[in-house]
Amino acid sequence: MMTEKTVREIMTAEPVTVTPEMTVTDAARLMVEHAIGALPVMEGDVIIGIVTEGDLIMQDVKLEFPTYLHLLDGYILYPGAKARFESELKKAVAANVRDVMTPDPLTVQADATVEDAATLLVDRDVSRLPVLDGGRLVGVVSKSDIVRSLVAEAE
Repeated sequence: MMTEKTVREIMTAEPVTVTPEMTVTDAARLMVEHAIGALPVMEGDVIIGIVTEGDLIMQDVKLEFPTYLHLLDGYILYPGAKARFESELKKAVAANVRDVMTPDPLTVQADATVEDAATLLVDRDVSRLPVLDGGRLVGVVSKSDIVRSLVAEAE
């Protein structure tokens, strides 16, 4: 039964990590070399973010310039457009991981049940979670890990 297993039993232990100062190109290279879709970002022993394939792809997306409305012989910036543009621009010209990572990522405890991890993954619409034990990164658990676990139990 899925609820009996803990995240520690199915996670990928000792995950490949990056530092916030690492270049985006080097992070992408690590993802390709290790066939992984995300890298925890570490400052010393503390996880400060996660960088995903999606974060790296954002660099190649065309910038969408802010929308202005013409009203009464004046121009009004469409609400939210400036902030979104500034965020996209920052990612487009990013040189290092800190510029593209998602800070303060959602995490799961190593002793949590697989069911709890699956619920987090689905409810928060993420593909993987860094796994912590006593505040230290000990692994990463993904939707794929959970599916493999379910298949193994069914056999």
